[in-house]
Amino acid sequence: MDAAKTKHLSGELDAYAHWFVAPDPAAGGHFLAVTLFAEFGDTARIAREVTAVFLRGAGASELVDDAQLVVSELVANVVNHTVPDRHLAQPGSSRRIDVTFKKYPKWVFLGVADEDSTPPLLPVGDAFPAALVGELSEAVLPDSGRGLLIAQRLATSVWWSPEERGGKTVWCRFDLDRPGACSA
Repeated sequence: MDAAKTKHLSGELDAYAHWFVAPDPAAGGHFLAVTLFAEFGDTARIAREVTAVFLRGAGASELVDDAQLVVSELVANVVNHTVPDRHLAQPGSSRRIDVTFKKYPKWVFLGVADEDSTPPLLPVGDAFPAALVGELSEAVLPDSGRGLLIAQRLATSVWWSPEERGGKTVWCRFDLDRPGACSA
């Protein structure tokens, strides 16, 4: 394996290891977890505002626009598409959305958890070449899946993990040391 691939793999493993733990404030880390409810009319707006406040406070202001769009899409997916697992559903209650932010010197992790264990349909590739998409009318673009496609375009990495209690979390990682990203 060449040196560039080894360095890339090492960076991916380092980021993956950090994803599991809360950031250390003494090392410049920041952490925030917020619970929202899908039935509240301003859920996506509040998620965007909390995202901006967290990132600006953590010194990652240059990520605000991209991260707000990503969190808005992920929260909208919960609001519009999730049905809580039977053991988590409570008659007459609201669907819970947990938004988690972790900022390390090199990365920002953003997670949106819901109460539905159904795996998200993460797009595996482009349906159309990027150059052609601008020429197509919206009528030929897919009706669903665009939110996760947007997340994949803006974040360095997108994945999901099942929750022990039921439900799942969709995670996005933003690398702060990429050209054009904010420097930590």
